[in-house]
Amino acid sequence: MLVLLLFFILINVPVAFAIIGSVGIYFLIADGFNGMVMIQRMISGLESVPLMAIIFFMASGVLMNHTGMTRRMLNFAEIITRPFPGALAQVNVTLSVLMSGLSGSNIADASMSSKMLVPEMTKKGYDKGFSTALTATAAIITPIIPPGIALIMYGYVGNVSIGALFMAGILPGLTLALLLMIYVYFYAKKHGLETEKKERATFKEFMAGLKDAILALLFPLIIIGGIRFGIFSATEAGAVAVLYALILGILVYRELTFAKLKEAILETVHAGAGILLIIAGGTAFGWVLTYEQIPQMLAESITGYISSPTMFFIVILLFILFIGMFIEGNVAIIILTPLFMPMLSIYNIDPVHFGIFFIVTLSIGTITPPVGTIMFVTSSITGIKVEQFIRASIPFIIILIIASILIAFIPQISLLLPTLLN
Repeated sequence: MLVLLLFFILINVPVAFAIIGSVGIYFLIADGFNGMVMIQRMISGLESVPLMAIIFFMASGVLMNHTGMTRRMLNFAEIITRPFPGALAQVNVTLSVLMSGLSGSNIADASMSSKMLVPEMTKKGYDKGFSTALTATAAIITPIIPPGIALIMYGYVGNVSIGALFMAGILPGLTLALLLMIYVYFYAKKHGLETEKKERATFKEFMAGLKDAILALLFPLIIIGGIRFGIFSATEAGAVAVLYALILGILVYRELTFAKLKEAILETVHAGAGILLIIAGGTAFGWVLTYEQIPQMLAESITGYISSPTMFFIVILLFILFIGMFIEGNVAIIILTPLFMPMLSIYNIDPVHFGIFFIVTLSIGTITPPVGTIMFVTSSITGIKVEQFIRASIPFIIILIIASILIAFIPQISLLLPTLLN
């Protein structure tokens, strides 16, 4: 079944149907099963209220992108980063941080920044390969900072508190952003990009930019605060997010027309349907793995050779880096989470801490061949060859691996906020 899944993915069968096809063949040839059992397993995977949070947050992110919020965030990011060398590249990273709290989708953010910022960076003298690779890497911040879709999926599959994961993702996301901004600083200095002395934004200018973006900046605070203080659940937070986006778009900014609303709904339906199909097929896939006792056998094998949490993290890091090159991130979360969860208690690893490490490491696969979704999306938009992207992305992959190692071996990066706010 695993071999068939990889084969289907390598011949470009859509991911959802690759999973469903490989599971379907198992149910056809295994004794005592039929197709109806598979359908029941798939449907059971969708009969969950927390999954509605994915659709709600996707909808709110799409709606935010249709309300002029991106333009306001871009202006505010430009004000913040103006004095730094490589200011426009710094804007790229800062915008990803600001927008990640709105959309929850790394592909959406990567597409937006590729269209808006890469052409402007090229005009300023930045290499197009560097600009595209930076945009793709900065988009990886999106799944980590709440309300990241990956956080919800991991929490759902692993039965981990989504609220705790939301709080745990903030500092790792900011850590990754800081590492990228430090690299951009030295890259700009080395290549003489926007290194001339520029005046800082005046207080009046800063406050004007903040006023324009404040309602968007409040959005993640409302969501996290509401969940933390028990005002609403993660699913209800998604519904609140949609309502908030509608109020901003229709009543405050007045940029969300009926045509844009229709477009946003269709975009949400298309993206949501794809994710739900993956979850349905992944649930059946996970059920088969559990039925065949694969997680237990894998746990016994690994614990037989690895005695310390340090070595466990190193082995899992290498394993996820390899798997991420071939399997799309959401699929990997659905399939691998049930395999990893039994091992965490053996090594006394907090599932929230591991979840952030898992998602960050898995995200590296989105910018590596052969199945790097963000790599292909950004390269196609900016018009560079994949080989050029791969060369330019090497320093960023190193930065992402450093971020994964820091998150793995300094648990406080992930657990500080959940612990303080518990």
